[in-house]
Amino acid sequence: MSFSKIFCLFICMSFFSSMFSQSKKTFKYVKNDSTKLKLDIFLPKSKKKDTTKTPLVIYVHGGGFSERNRKDGYNLCKYLAENNIAAATIDYTLFMKGKDFGCNGTTEEKKQTILNVANQIKQATSFLIEKNEKLKIDTSKIFLAGTSAGAESILHSAYILNEFNTAFPEDFKYAGLIAGSGALLDINLITPENKIPMFLFHGKNDTTVPYKTGSHRNCPKDATGYLSLAGSYSITKHVEDLNGSCQLFTIENGEHQHGDTYFYYQHHYITRFIEDVLLGDPFIRYEVKQIVKR
Repeated sequence: MSFSKIFCLFICMSFFSSMFSQSKKTFKYVKNDSTKLKLDIFLPKSKKKDTTKTPLVIYVHGGGFSERNRKDGYNLCKYLAENNIAAATIDYTLFMKGKDFGCNGTTEEKKQTILNVANQIKQATSFLIEKNEKLKIDTSKIFLAGTSAGAESILHSAYILNEFNTAFPEDFKYAGLIAGSGALLDINLITPENKIPMFLFHGKNDTTVPYKTGSHRNCPKDATGYLSLAGSYSITKHVEDLNGSCQLFTIENGEHQHGDTYFYYQHHYITRFIEDVLLGDPFIRYEVKQIVKR
């Protein structure tokens, strides 16, 4: 390849890289004496005078509340932004770093960790709502997404009462939830009044977060860290009883790590769910999927 062609290719790559970098913004959504938390938001490219507002997905990473960070969501966020959906990925406090989130931990600390991160998700949501005009976000179309610890946290953020005095518009409600390997502490947190359309996916052989209802990490009842959780199958059946909308992908022979499948592969299922929610027609779907080879 001639020098002129190489130079032209370099200029084109730099141009497109620059264009994409302009669609990613970083903010501190919590900043006080003890805590500083960041989020990255990827925005669809639009003309300056275009006032059209887009849906928003807020992604929350997994990692047992002890590791990983918001960069886990970059691949998903880039895909969504390319499909005209704004997408943010957030950091949260790793409350369990250096601690035991398993059978030798304590039940109350495990519960409180989930609720603390659920609160930080509310703070991130409130921050982005405040900037909705600048970011061209439709606040009636905000979705939460998360895997594992992130999935547990988004489910509780959506269904627990706003007891943390987070500022939301009157009658604010998330448009939908997308959770991989997630669970609830109490299935009855979902009521006829607060039910939200959900897309859940879960490995049937998950021994960390139960697919149905069971013990977190298979801990025995006499363990100090015993915690009962209602997993994706139990949640879907409950929502069906409430005449709500839910889509469950059961990953045949899947284990806990397969709960992030659709955040890394086959993203079209996520955009399909968002489109279905925005159409407004109720749905209950049970589908069996095979493990996606990586």
